Formats: sequence, structure tokens, C-alpha cells
Amino acid sequence: MTWLDLCFMHWPVPAGALAASLPPGVQLDLWEGQAWLGAVPFRMAGVAPRFSPDVPGVSAFPELNLRTYVTVQGVPGVWFYSLDAAQPLAVRLARGLFHLPYFDARMWADRRGEVTRYASLRTHRHAPPGRFAAAFRPVGPVFGAAPGTLEHWLTDRLFLYSADRRGRLYGGRVHHGPWPLRRAEAQIAENTLAGPLNLRLEGDPHLLYSARLEVRADWLTRVGPAGAFHPAAGASAEPGQW
Repeated sequence: MTWLDLCFMHWPVPAGALAASLPPGVQLDLWEGQAWLGAVPFRMAGVAPRFSPDVPGVSAFPELNLRTYVTVQGVPGVWFYSLDAAQPLAVRLARGLFHLPYFDARMWADRRGEVTRYASLRTHRHAPPGRFAAAFRPVGPVFGAAPGTLEHWLTDRLFLYSADRRGRLYGGRVHHGPWPLRRAEAQIAENTLAGPLNLRLEGDPHLLYSARLEVRADWLTRVGPAGAFHPAAGASAEPGQW
């Protein structure tokens, strides 16, 4: 699949507010003692199991996620609080197969020149409200985040984690090359995504933009007892990749 016109919008937040929201077995990851919460709007294309054809109207749609950074058994990854998508079938498949908190939303994304305008209104039944509206554009040259920098720490996450209703943990690897990043500017008109965490994302966020990234993702598998989750396992399990 392909991620397009993606903007990382990150805010520093109190670590205690996030640590209390995570299930057992998931530890909040900090950058120099600071927790970060990110809103990430982008467009997805080519969403289908590997070697399967795209399905018109199903394989491409806008997505918006709210995420933080964690470790599970010492392996760094991403923890999602919400993933809004404008594709009902994708929402139901992701919720059922991957135990990820996907929600139905009415969404609009439009890029003209280098400016992307983006709006999302969560419509999922019985879900907490979520509204987002912003315009953003890249500035400056493309660069690769150097190891040991905040930019690398925020973006170079090769695993994602989720939990089912019984609290059982799942993990899966995401495969992609280095992020082609640019600095960015943004005007955020509305953002209530962190409301369920009793947080307001205020002030200027740390911004990064990426125009395009090719991605493959493994199926998420159950995380067993301590020491039983091996990051390398499944890294070449091509039949189970997207």
C-alpha cells in the first residue's frame, strides 16, 4: 500500500496522562523524559492483501490517526488511540482482524499544489466524538531523519500494537524504506481527537511532512509471555502481508 501527503503533527503531553491509558504489558516510551502524542492525517492507496488487486472505492481513502509511542517486551512501536477512515469495509476489517480502534468518519482531503486541506468528522456509532480540520504544506528540502534525533524517534517505528476486548496484546511489523521527510507548516482549525484522554492539543506542534511512502504490513499476531515476542518472526512472512 501507499501512504500519501502525510503530515506528522506531534505535541508534548504529560506522561502520566498517557501511561494510565495503556493496558498491562504496554509501556509508554519517552524521548528524553517527554511523552508525545501525534495526530497524523494522510491518504491511503493500494490497500489490499499482497498480490491481490486493488478494489475501486475500497483500496483508497483518507485516514487520520491519533498515536503515541510505546514498547512491548522492550520492542519499540506505535500505539493507536483512534484511526478514523472514510471506508466502512476497511474499518470493519481492521477492527475485526487487527483489533485496532478504527472508526467510521466523513472525511475530505484535497491537495492543490503543495497545500493539502483535510477535514474529518467521526460518525461511528457509540464512539467518542472526534473532529479535525487543518491545512498543511511542506517547506524546505527532503531529508532523512538521523538516528539519535527526535525526528527519527517519532517516525522510525517498525512495529504497531493493539489489544482485543479481553486485553490480549497483538503486534505486527511494518516494512518500508527510510522516510523522505520535509519540514512543514500547518494551520489547524479544529482538533478534538485527544478529548477522550482528557487532553487538549494546544500550542504549535512539531511538524513533519512526507509526500509518499510505499509500505507493507504483516498480520498482527498474539503477543505471548515475556520473552515470547520475537520482532524478527514474521518479517518475511509474505503470505500474511498487506
